[in-house]
Amino acid sequence: MLLLLLVLNLEKAHVDQYLYHMRLSDETLLEISKRFRKEMEKGLGATTHPTASVKMLPTFVRSTPDGTEHGEFLALDLGGTNFRVLRVRVTDNGLQKVEMENQIYAIPEDLMRGSGTQLFDHIAECLANFMDTLQIKDKKLPLGFTFSFPCIQTKLDESFLVSWTKGFKSSGVEGKDVVTLIRKAIQRRGILKQGLLFEKMISGMYMGELVRLILVKMAKEELLFRGKLSPELLATGRFETKDVSDIEGEKDGIRKASEILVRLGLDPTQEDCVATHRICQIVSTRSANLCAATLAAVLRRIKENKGEERLRSTIGVDGSVYKKHPHFAKRLHKTVRRLVPDCDVRFLRSEDGSGKGAAMVTAVAHRLADQHRARQKTLEPLKLSREQLLEVKRRMKVEMERGLSKETHAIAPVKMLPTYVCATPDGTEKGDFLALDLGGTNFRVLLVRVRNGKRRGVEMHNKIYTIPQEVMHGTGDELFDHIVQCIADFLEYMGMKGVSLPLGFTFSFPCKQNSLDESILLKWTKGFKASGCEGEDVVTLLKEAIHRREEFDLDVVAVVNDTVGTMMTCGYEDPHCEVGLIIGTGCNACYMEEMRNVELVEGDEGRMCVNMEWGAFGDNGCLEDLRTEFDVAVDELSLNFGKQRFEKMISGMYLGEIVRNILIDFTKRGLLFRGRISERLKTRGIFETKFLSQIESDCLALLQVRAILRHLGLESTCDDSIIVKEVCTVVARRAAQLCGAGLAAVVDKIRENRGLDTLKVTVGVDGTLYKLHPHFAKVMHETVKDLAPKCDVSFLASEDGSGKGAALITAVACRIREAGQR
Repeated sequence: MLLLLLVLNLEKAHVDQYLYHMRLSDETLLEISKRFRKEMEKGLGATTHPTASVKMLPTFVRSTPDGTEHGEFLALDLGGTNFRVLRVRVTDNGLQKVEMENQIYAIPEDLMRGSGTQLFDHIAECLANFMDTLQIKDKKLPLGFTFSFPCIQTKLDESFLVSWTKGFKSSGVEGKDVVTLIRKAIQRRGILKQGLLFEKMISGMYMGELVRLILVKMAKEELLFRGKLSPELLATGRFETKDVSDIEGEKDGIRKASEILVRLGLDPTQEDCVATHRICQIVSTRSANLCAATLAAVLRRIKENKGEERLRSTIGVDGSVYKKHPHFAKRLHKTVRRLVPDCDVRFLRSEDGSGKGAAMVTAVAHRLADQHRARQKTLEPLKLSREQLLEVKRRMKVEMERGLSKETHAIAPVKMLPTYVCATPDGTEKGDFLALDLGGTNFRVLLVRVRNGKRRGVEMHNKIYTIPQEVMHGTGDELFDHIVQCIADFLEYMGMKGVSLPLGFTFSFPCKQNSLDESILLKWTKGFKASGCEGEDVVTLLKEAIHRREEFDLDVVAVVNDTVGTMMTCGYEDPHCEVGLIIGTGCNACYMEEMRNVELVEGDEGRMCVNMEWGAFGDNGCLEDLRTEFDVAVDELSLNFGKQRFEKMISGMYLGEIVRNILIDFTKRGLLFRGRISERLKTRGIFETKFLSQIESDCLALLQVRAILRHLGLESTCDDSIIVKEVCTVVARRAAQLCGAGLAAVVDKIRENRGLDTLKVTVGVDGTLYKLHPHFAKVMHETVKDLAPKCDVSFLASEDGSGKGAALITAVACRIREAGQR
């Protein structure tokens, strides 16, 4: 007995040595995993996909079941000479339950080799028979279709057969969409008028054939069967994968090997049977290890996609080798866990993946389609038609006329305020000027040197200061004392303490301007609430603060709006620039109006820049039909409820909040983030407009979108990322279109004022939304071109309109003042 064991062990060692190259170390498996990941990347890449060996084909299955699926579904399972029809009932009662009924139907060989029409008519006939039996023929049930042949899938419900396999040769099917073929066959039978969904599943293992080839090779080398071969052993496919499983069974594996070898016409010795058993072990172990190496690559990719330190994942598994081979599953599990120790992996055996799986894919697709319809219905009011935009343009023109008229100005929301800026730079301006720029939470002081002649140009130095929230919400004296403190710091920083310079003050809030250097604040916006300022001249408030400090004196020549400054800055570069536009934290426009139309100022000659303050467009209710529930929600929680309604639909301060409110609505209704609202999502202001710009970037993959959402504390799937991106696109597009409609009204008015058939005009634009958002500018340009076809409108991005513009207005005013003195 001892001698026999020694002989058997020697035979095993002999086989191990012969098949040494098939026994893979962990280092080799990790290298295979690494190479597989590279091939995955190639398969995913648009340019490398055609030559990739791992095709990474899209299935268009965008979600896994989340437990909310429910309903009744039909499934067809076609993958061989028999096919099945199933009815699957999914109940959602907190513990999802799946019930199935099925019937197997044969496909006659003449149909397998006949025409495609005959084949699919037979399938439809069997489906009709199944529905008759269950008395569900009158029900309109969604249908899933498992079609286990090589296909190119272009949609969830569109898949083109590449080639028949498994003995099928039905004509007129290869190269065609099989879903269309089965749909037509079903329609010919007059059943299931509802659409179909399709899922492709392909699987195959060749362990038995590999073992047969090794046995043949070793026999030819006289290492087995005394060098003798049989016709059965030489026949392809005679050693089946099932034989490998039987030989490796827990009991009587050697005896089973003997039976199978005898069946193959061989006369095996005990040593032959032991060798065959060992060959089966090595081949199946290698198969499990290779499978584990590729799974490890997939798990690592998922882990990196999710950005998690430790991944918890479940792998659903189906297939006869996994289920029936006595050791394959255990070897696979063990190797996977060894190769990816930072992943907690659970393996779950599938119950009827091709039938139940097709129905579950259909159920998920049904849920996703319902959710998509619900989201589109919510987003629909944010998608403006051309007719709606033309109406916005018309209403804007009406409100502009009301703001210009002395009779209606007091009640007009679009104030059309005179700026007393009546000239643009002519190139002769020169000198040093100070500029202040107050329009948000940051405040700038600038020294601007304007040169003329051959050295014509503008040189700037500036320093940024913050305005604390307590100062923004404190008293007017505290606010202007803080501003003067910043000016003093800047003059000392520049080595100009005690120097008196002309100063231009960019004050980007709604004001009534009585002269170039007198401007009455009408109301605070952008989060400011300093008391004792509204109704007061901001130049006087600034001068009083300078006098309180008693350190220096400044000649405040002009107080200007940032929009006017933008127009003047671009006017320095382009003489056609007669419109200024700001699209940043706030949104406003200005333009050169004919003096005869500016009824608030005496005189009819020439032109004057009018500060529209168009952010208040709609404050009288004229835009109520365009405002959505989300606009109303953002307005209600803002510091200036009921005011600046147009601005709240356009500007950077509010777009992120509109998006956040839509995301909350979607999540509450189970349409996003799996219905889980995080505390972060409830936080006002979390979704800054800069994130809209980043998310909508064309070069940003969904993985990076998810990273942004994770930064915001929002755990998301790829589906969630797609939805968030769509919401951002819809909200930003509407903003750009509304802005374009307003601008179309402005340029058309300039053209009509001058009695021109066509107008060539340049719009100077500033603001982060215009400059940084990847699509805002393009959509706005297209809208203006479409709504004002008689105007040739160019756009020029401003370089520091609020700072440089204020200095240029001051320089122009000083030039005109000096010319008057002479």
